[in-house]
Amino acid sequence: MRSLRAQLTALYLAFFTLLFAVFSVFLYGELARSLASHVDGRLASEADTAAVLFPDELHEMQGDELRAAREVISELKLHGDAVTIRKGERVLATSEPQSADIRTRRASRAVREYVVEVSAPVDAIEAELAVVRRVILVALPLILLAAGIGGYWLATRGLRPLERVAGQARRITETNLETRLEIAGAAEEVTALVASFNELLSRLDQSFATMRRFVADASHELRTPVAIIRGEADVALSQERGATEYRESLGIILDESRRVSRLIDDLLNLARADSGRVMLHTQGFYLNELVAECCRAVQGLASARTVQLECAACGDLQFTGDEELLRRLTLNLLENAIRYTPAGGKVSASVQREDGGVRLVVADTGIGIAAGDRSRVFERFYRAGEARSRKDGGFGLGLAIVQWIAESHRGTVECASQVGEGSRFTVTLPES
Repeated sequence: MRSLRAQLTALYLAFFTLLFAVFSVFLYGELARSLASHVDGRLASEADTAAVLFPDELHEMQGDELRAAREVISELKLHGDAVTIRKGERVLATSEPQSADIRTRRASRAVREYVVEVSAPVDAIEAELAVVRRVILVALPLILLAAGIGGYWLATRGLRPLERVAGQARRITETNLETRLEIAGAAEEVTALVASFNELLSRLDQSFATMRRFVADASHELRTPVAIIRGEADVALSQERGATEYRESLGIILDESRRVSRLIDDLLNLARADSGRVMLHTQGFYLNELVAECCRAVQGLASARTVQLECAACGDLQFTGDEELLRRLTLNLLENAIRYTPAGGKVSASVQREDGGVRLVVADTGIGIAAGDRSRVFERFYRAGEARSRKDGGFGLGLAIVQWIAESHRGTVECASQVGEGSRFTVTLPES
């Protein structure tokens, strides 16, 4: 049974059947006990009456037990009940029962050495209970039929808003993800469902927009170096040239090929990060030594741009993490700082331990980042302002990779910057 409407109807019908069955059993039991109690009370009253009359009649009959017993029975005028007066095992008198039913209910009273016993057949009780059973058996199918129809109608009415939601959802495709579901006057649960689905659509819309922008930016970044490579190859092959000109063309092609290779590596790393397939190869190492090695690696770039590079990474600082990824994080921050620091500026890197982790800080005295751009500098292919252009050699992926590496180590990266004064990137990594 795959239909939710049918399942709800079946559950409602099963619950109602159980409820009606329990109620019928309770009603039948209470009625049987009430009828039996009524008969028992009547028999007890008649037995008490006979027990009171018998001594008086026995006195009037001057001790004639048989006459006294018959007189008591004749005076009671009972409603089909049988009265027996015994003395020990000897029956003094008894009335003939009007029913041959052997099932009876009895009440007895002792009067000195005599016993007064009153009994009644249970056929009247059984007749009344039989009527009740017939009513229950006849009413049960009719009530269940009405309950099934009512349950199906209620399920249909309750699921109608969901059908409207499903109809709206079927009309939403990748071309109109900005559309939102609208259900007016729906129940609270349906409203919560619609709100959750709209939030999902918002995330999907944002993801599709990011993906389209990512593909467009990646295509744009790849188009420029590929065009340069193709242009240099066409020029070099257009006519005979000297060895020096060929070497210059091949050098340009090699530089652009390296740029393309680095861009592809960055895109591959980010794609793996998005898919969750990057496994951290954690090991223990000295983070201060890693930062010092990274500073030595970018010293040539800093010198070529006449930028002063300072490294405050003294003292052993042992850390457990992915050494290669953290090396890439540090190099990206240092290269980014040097690239956007004018000649004569300064870039500094420091690492120190703090409560529960370590903190890596890379600061520069460069061009800075505007307040409106600081929240977006970690987006892929985003460059803050015209000053951060492609001629500086970046693709706009370095800080995105920095953020991914920090988050993969359960850490954070923050940016503080003032235009014309420089930027400060702080990476906080907790201890493993």
